[in-house]
Amino acid sequence: MSWREEYRCKCMSAEQALEAVGSGMRVWIQSGCGTPAVLVDAMVARAAKVHDVEVVHMMTLGSADYTRPEYEGHFRHRGLFLGPNVREAVAAGRADYTPIFLSEIEGLFDKGMPLDVVLMQVSPPDEHGFVTLGTTVDCTITAARMARVTIAEVNDQMPRTHGDTAIHISRIDALVESSRPLLELRPEPYSETHMRVARNVASLIPDGATLQTGIGAISEAVLHCLEDKRDLGIHTETCPDGVIELMESGVINGAAKTLHRGKAVAGFVLGTRRLFEFIHDNPAFEFRAISYINDPFVVAQNDRMVAINGALQVDLTGQVCSDSMGPRPYSGFGGQLDFIRGAARSKGGVPIIALPATAKNGTLSRIVPMLEPGAGVVTSRGDVHYVVTEYGVAYLHGKSLRERAEALIAIADPRFRGELEDAAVRLRYMERARVASLV
Repeated sequence: MSWREEYRCKCMSAEQALEAVGSGMRVWIQSGCGTPAVLVDAMVARAAKVHDVEVVHMMTLGSADYTRPEYEGHFRHRGLFLGPNVREAVAAGRADYTPIFLSEIEGLFDKGMPLDVVLMQVSPPDEHGFVTLGTTVDCTITAARMARVTIAEVNDQMPRTHGDTAIHISRIDALVESSRPLLELRPEPYSETHMRVARNVASLIPDGATLQTGIGAISEAVLHCLEDKRDLGIHTETCPDGVIELMESGVINGAAKTLHRGKAVAGFVLGTRRLFEFIHDNPAFEFRAISYINDPFVVAQNDRMVAINGALQVDLTGQVCSDSMGPRPYSGFGGQLDFIRGAARSKGGVPIIALPATAKNGTLSRIVPMLEPGAGVVTSRGDVHYVVTEYGVAYLHGKSLRERAEALIAIADPRFRGELEDAAVRLRYMERARVASLV
């Protein structure tokens, strides 16, 4: 049987394909812009016929209806990185959050969290019968190789991408054809405060650096501050729209990379149709599994590796909370520590935690004496090197508690520095006489 005949034999409706999901199974869903919405909707439509189905994924786009109260007992979500569509369910106890480094997720598939079914979205097959995971290789390439059943939405609007992203039709059990725009994540608007943070971050980025950028306003703002740099490269879990202009202008060309020279290496993209069209059949991009992309030992092979990650709070000793609001899970570990540690071991590497100095319209300081009770520490104070706000850069690595407190207070919003100094004295990080000498 030719692959074309096999393809036609495996094509079916989403309702037929999702009959493979039975009670007690564990289902992996491809994340981000690759979220296979047609398959997810068909799975939810089966709710009355199944119970105790565990739905596992990182941040997906779309509604995640399986987390709604009426589906309790039928589906239960296990979040490995939380997006806005599942946070309320986790907070209400209808869904679970698993704190884990992105680089270690795929290791769960053969011990502790074996998968029954994978739902994914792919590009149409090429002349040899290979589809690709398009925008989102992430952990799905490994999940597809290890799960008992693979179901693919074949969307003619999914871009075809290069790297470790191809799967042959013979390795897929059911195919559901579609033609619909991919789910998009539009760039978060950035303010003048974000730009001030970004300019301070950009001052730490040398020519020839390889960048890890995340999502959000600061990441987008940083990319807009790099137009005067030369020969930058990309090695990152995710790419936003902001890389397009820098690649088209030649600022990002990968010419100075020491690993995968000339290639923008990523696990997935989060962006808009413009980005999807840019990566389509573009050999400048090489997509790979997160277990490779985020491996700190791989990251460290990029000289001048610059890791740029955000935070919700940083305490006066340098502990970083970036996944919870107090005890309430908010997002996830993501690749923060993977890249912070990789950049720290890179020749000329620059590990950066970047955040605005305040939250809630300037009423709360993000530099705090102590993290909120119950807050999770994603990056330990021993791993932190640079902390950047709109007020400057604090270098903490190898510094004492006193030196850390002084450096962080100096980049806090001036309205909160007095309170922070008082707290530092109370916590015995600094002496009152020392504070007076700094004023």
